Amino acid sequence: MTDFNAIDALLAGARQQPGLPPAGQRRALRQALNLSRTQVAQALGVSPSTVGGWEQGRDPSGEIREKYAYFLAGAQERLRPQADTPPHPVSPHPAAGPPDSSTPTARPAAPAEDEPLPAPQPCVLCGAPATDQVEGYPQHLHPDDCTHPTPNPPTTPHPETPASAPAPPPPTTPTTPTTPATPSPPTRPQPATRHRSPHHHGRTPELIARAVHEALDTHGGDLKAATAELQRRAIPDAMALLDACRTGARYDIVGHPPLPDILRKKSAHGADEVWEARPHWARHEAPPGTTDVTALDINGAYLSALKTHLPLGALEYSTGNVHSRRRSGIHLITPPEWDHHPYLPNPLGNREEPGPVWVTEPTLRLLQRLATPQYGHLCDPPVIHESFTSGSTEQLFEKFRQTLRDAREKAINEEDEVTLEYVKSMYSKFVSTMGESNYNRELYRPDWMHIIRSQAFVNLWLKAHKAHTAGLPVMRVMGTDELHIAGDWRQVFTEGRDVSQVKVKDVYTLPAGRR
Repeated sequence: MTDFNAIDALLAGARQQPGLPPAGQRRALRQALNLSRTQVAQALGVSPSTVGGWEQGRDPSGEIREKYAYFLAGAQERLRPQADTPPHPVSPHPAAGPPDSSTPTARPAAPAEDEPLPAPQPCVLCGAPATDQVEGYPQHLHPDDCTHPTPNPPTTPHPETPASAPAPPPPTTPTTPTTPATPSPPTRPQPATRHRSPHHHGRTPELIARAVHEALDTHGGDLKAATAELQRRAIPDAMALLDACRTGARYDIVGHPPLPDILRKKSAHGADEVWEARPHWARHEAPPGTTDVTALDINGAYLSALKTHLPLGALEYSTGNVHSRRRSGIHLITPPEWDHHPYLPNPLGNREEPGPVWVTEPTLRLLQRLATPQYGHLCDPPVIHESFTSGSTEQLFEKFRQTLRDAREKAINEEDEVTLEYVKSMYSKFVSTMGESNYNRELYRPDWMHIIRSQAFVNLWLKAHKAHTAGLPVMRVMGTDELHIAGDWRQVFTEGRDVSQVKVKDVYTLPAGRR
């Protein structure tokens, strides 16, 4: 017999999608109330760019649609008494006084975080006209718009678009046991901000092909000698390629802002205070019946990690358990307890010291994701104590990354091992020499280096979690690119040499004691 009670309950719980006003009205309602996209996004639990997409015609669905419809209806109701007089939003750039050092947060006042510009300005990333600003930087809100630099870029920065953000005022040091040293001018001499003249190398892939051709010609076709030479010159060649990829860009990659003390090495051969969460984990006991394990190699780990949230300009200091999705940097957190070590590695890596630790943006975001229902509340949310952050973007190295990716794939398809090894050296050495390195004195951003490395670790952890949720025992997770899985891993991953695929590194049988 049909369960009529169940049908009644289903109908009672069914809800129609609430209607939304046209896209143009959505933006007008928000502006009429003098609200930024960031404020609306924080209230709805989404990113400002998501709100921007809704205001350009995309529609949300589900529960978030109901929340957005509720906000818009409330905005219309609030503005209804003013129907006879069109509302005039207050200027989004009010004069800001000095920060109050007595408050828990000492972040300097900044321009409106995510607002339309009165007139188009060159995007800080690609140089093409942009109509919005993010954290005070003119930017395209959508990556698809941020790929076409202007054909004749200006050689001087726009007067309203600083190439390098000014250093923040001295922060207020909180009186907590975990307070680090406050920012101070770095010991390394800081070059004056400069703007590199565009290198007219033609299409960027030609740089790679030309270098390979010249090396082979110099060494009379000796593949081994040509490869060795290309690997030696990988760093300056990567910087030249970066220049070519950023022709017309408004943000000066090599303008070195002051960095906090925690990002400086404590000795010549020591390390700074940032924890990258590098995994080094092995499962102690395999499920019953497990014998054969496949060691998988993750292709292009650092290449993929170039797409991550990187801070622009100087890092600003703040305190409190607050996190903005439009900013990126490093954070002092108390990490959550991890109760899944027998079958999944701790996303914080092999850290044995208890207490707060400085982590990067990717690590923080991963821990926050794992505390959501989507991941079954694998852990509690981390507690943020202090942060050094700035307005961020995922697109800073995007054209550079795509160019290297395309060259890598072309070399694989043509079985060109010389070009393949050259390209791999370019992106791996580029990442590893961003910090205090004598091999690349032109680029000094240890915060970017830590963030990109951590993003590679996060990507590997997520692949391990994907295998685990598919029912495959994860046996080992190492570094940035090594994942050992028992069972039919091909049901989860695709074998191949592309960046989105994996290679088989080894197949072995577990010892009897570990089965």
